[in-house]
Amino acid sequence: MVLKEQGVAMLSSVLKSEKAIQVNIEIMRAFSKYRSYLMENEFLRNEIKRLDSKLDQSFRYLLQQIDSLREKPKGKIGFTA
Repeated sequence: MVLKEQGVAMLSSVLKSEKAIQVNIEIMRAFSKYRSYLMENEFLRNEIKRLDSKLDQSFRYLLQQIDSLREKPKGKIGFTA
């Protein structure tokens, strides 16, 4: 499962145990460190943009293929006399 930073923050409002709170804090710290790395490292920033674009194109292609399958007329099901 993948959570974005806002999802982790929302999850913390639901989880009440001490362990869950500590894990949530560590995840938020990781997001913060990740953002600072991106701001400092132009190569890393460009590489992530490139990968994001590649994934975006792949998902767009996949969704187009799924849409084309839904548009095909369905044949009759069963036997004909």
